[in-house]
Amino acid sequence: MSEPVGGLPVAPVGDRATMRDVAALAGVSLKTVSRVVNGETTVAPELAERVQRAVARLAYRPNRTASNLRRGSARTGVIGALLQDVSNSFSAGLLRSLEDQARARRDVVLTASLDEEAEREHLLVSDLVGRRVDGLVMMPASVDQSYLAADVAAGLRVVFVDRQPRGVAADSVTVDNRRGAVMATNHLLSLGHRRIAFLADLTSIETSRERRLGYEAALREAGVDLDPDLVVTGLRTPDAAEEAAIGLLDGSAHAPTAVFAGRNVVTIGVARALRTLGLSHQVALVGFDDFPLAELLVPGLTVVRQDVARLGREAAEQLYARIEGDTSPPRARVIPPRLVLRGSGEIAPRRR
Repeated sequence: MSEPVGGLPVAPVGDRATMRDVAALAGVSLKTVSRVVNGETTVAPELAERVQRAVARLAYRPNRTASNLRRGSARTGVIGALLQDVSNSFSAGLLRSLEDQARARRDVVLTASLDEEAEREHLLVSDLVGRRVDGLVMMPASVDQSYLAADVAAGLRVVFVDRQPRGVAADSVTVDNRRGAVMATNHLLSLGHRRIAFLADLTSIETSRERRLGYEAALREAGVDLDPDLVVTGLRTPDAAEEAAIGLLDGSAHAPTAVFAGRNVVTIGVARALRTLGLSHQVALVGFDDFPLAELLVPGLTVVRQDVARLGREAAEQLYARIEGDTSPPRARVIPPRLVLRGSGEIAPRRR
């Protein structure tokens, strides 16, 4: 302890106050301090008030991990969330939902972006496991998560979100991406479109692959031949999507009359291209994933909306069920998407 200030001793600058410091300042036993900070009601009001004043004076924060260990609990009060890109509205919404569930349990969430990099995923998983998180929610970048098998067997709780696990038995909460793509494509077909372009992310990503399969299935069911020239994948940014869309919308008789964009960043790029070319009211656009301000575009953006809040909530609930002792077989929950009509997807094809 440093010298008293105003008659009250304080912890040195830069040092965290300990329970022993609180006990010394309050003039009580360590056991009394422990009872007060843990919310027990068996302490006399006068002693409890002295402890609380000391806690405030020293800015003391209980060490939850140490407290759990003393009680024989392996809990740390921390869960990990490995998402693709927390700057993206989809990942950000998912993270917020996870945080709400964790906060209700007085837990915290450590999160990081994977950026579709398998090596980054492996390093971050190793780091979080080393920090003894109570469990992980993962949106994997790797195509095979068998490297997690040993940790899962040793008691690590993992719930996969947005993508199914591969190589390891674990819970998952996903959206029916193929169904959503069928809904979007069928909607455009119902308006008379036959030249429907599909622009999407990397096909190595499960969600992108499933959306492409849904698009192709809907065309096939409608008896429309797939034109490979209307399919552009590997688009990682709005700029790349904008460039690709401008290349397709060249004004020729073979140009698409509608576009189905397979991810929100791709949709943004396509919307930019349509605006630049003056085609926003002439070429139909349906995007997969909603995003902020989509309804304020002119025309408003028609999207396949995923219930992001529900994804995060159900992933967190499943993870906490495992943390609290649920040993039932892994569950795969699939959430249906919804088509939201706002105008951009309701534009009929132009007569040529």
